[in-house]
Amino acid sequence: MITQVSDSLYSQLIKTYGGNLPSAEPRSLDEIRKQAFERFKSTGFPTVKNEDWKYTNIQPLVSQHYELDAEPPLGAFDLDKANLPQLEAYRVVLIDGKYHAGLSDDVSGVPGLTILPIDQAFERLCFAKYFAEFADKTDNPFVALNTALFTSGLFIEAGKNSQVQKPIHIIHVSAARQPVFNQVRNLYVVGAFAEAEIVESFVTDDGAERSLNNLVTEIVVREGAKMQHYYLQTAASQSNYLNHTEIHQEKHSLYNNYNCTFPGPAFVRNNINVRLGDMEVESHLYGVTLTAGNQFVDNHTIVDHLRPHCESYEWYKNITQDTSTAVFNGKIFVRTDAQKTNAFQQNNNMLIGEKSAVYTKPQLEIFADDVKCSHGCTIGQFDNEALFYLQARGISEAQARILLVHAFAFDVTSRFANTAVREYVEHLVEEGL
Repeated sequence: MITQVSDSLYSQLIKTYGGNLPSAEPRSLDEIRKQAFERFKSTGFPTVKNEDWKYTNIQPLVSQHYELDAEPPLGAFDLDKANLPQLEAYRVVLIDGKYHAGLSDDVSGVPGLTILPIDQAFERLCFAKYFAEFADKTDNPFVALNTALFTSGLFIEAGKNSQVQKPIHIIHVSAARQPVFNQVRNLYVVGAFAEAEIVESFVTDDGAERSLNNLVTEIVVREGAKMQHYYLQTAASQSNYLNHTEIHQEKHSLYNNYNCTFPGPAFVRNNINVRLGDMEVESHLYGVTLTAGNQFVDNHTIVDHLRPHCESYEWYKNITQDTSTAVFNGKIFVRTDAQKTNAFQQNNNMLIGEKSAVYTKPQLEIFADDVKCSHGCTIGQFDNEALFYLQARGISEAQARILLVHAFAFDVTSRFANTAVREYVEHLVEEGL
């Protein structure tokens, strides 16, 4: 149901629909946009009465007025905030979702790799085959809204049998000098037997105004392909994010997601859905969330086992400080045909702030009878006895707290495939305490 509280942005979107869209688009895309907008109109924005949004009240965000397609500001941008020491990568910069060629590396000579602004990929066969094929089958109204109104984003393709030698570092910069609602759409395709690594950093430019960023990323990992995918969220408090990532895997493929959020953005909602759509597929989801102040971070994951002989492994850890809130809702589905499935899920939470909160809901739904599945959850406060033990051996209280939090997060960070990213994340954990 559409509520009156969300009337501001909803009415603005209804009144301006079609006004900001590119005119030279394929007719098929135009039809996809129309159908998506009709779906959004029929549902409106979700409320806390919706089970998936029970702890996530987005009404304060959508009851405000935004510019819907603001041009990025002119001038220089400080990208040092997204710098990862020791990481050698192809750099791609998006300013408020729009590709910035001057700040991005030219990859035209890299064998098998294609990186384009999304609006330059409409005529590619790969785009026509996969765009809106997976994410739009979910019931997330923000996906429908994004499909209808996106004006920027990236298309990345690693061609068949290619091995991209360096990671692709995508830097998302929030920079608008007026309140803005960004609709960013990405499509990443890793071709058969190809390998690619993508690191995405989210930062806020100095002087940026309030922003609400609705990002939808569709990822296709084709037969025998491998993909490592990192999210590093370090934006400032005026930046708010709704991220939906939809992954479809074909047989013998591997997809690993490493999702990290640190003190900064006031509101973050991550939906990460992995569909194991063929046999002999493997997926790993790892997450580290460290919150502070009044920050709110919600991670919703779905691992959907559709076919037999597949394996998934998921481990998320939340550390909450001050009056912040962390939410974890992890769902594993094992469908009737998914015999011989091996699925694991774990969520551990540490509350450092006495007024902080954690809401966690691990879910496991099994419709097959020959599987190996488990899930678990723990919530606890900071171990004062361990803190005293370390202080009694000459370690300062501040350093002792850092050591204990590092030990808590180590189970997850130790599994990061990229050493430079792992060391950077461990540094951010220390910095954020």
